[in-house]
Amino acid sequence: QVQLVESGGGSVQTGGSLRLSCDASGRTFSAHAMGWFRQAPGKERELVARIRWANGEPYYGDSVKGRFTISREIRKYTIYLQMSSLKPEDTAVYYCSAQRVGARDYDVWGQGTQVTVTS
Repeated sequence: QVQLVESGGGSVQTGGSLRLSCDASGRTFSAHAMGWFRQAPGKERELVARIRWANGEPYYGDSVKGRFTISREIRKYTIYLQMSSLKPEDTAVYYCSAQRVGARDYDVWGQGTQVTVTS
């Protein structure tokens, strides 16, 4: 069974930076894409960024463009989310997810890591 484990969350002041990591472990799998989602209290889950595994093509949600960078380490099956110029509205639980090859949607999820940005 594939497991995704996030790390790197925490509390930071407005304008600060954090880097999230997501390690895939357990049974090997082939990913079509991996990404980061977030969910704030009372709000719907939103896609923050994703990266296509084959070619590294990134995608960013409008709210984080120019501030966040997603990257991957192919051999380690690890993805990162470098978050800069953080704002209070970035406060949320951030989830790592993978869309396995053949899956219609993201079908493997991590447990989430809290990111809190204080003003």
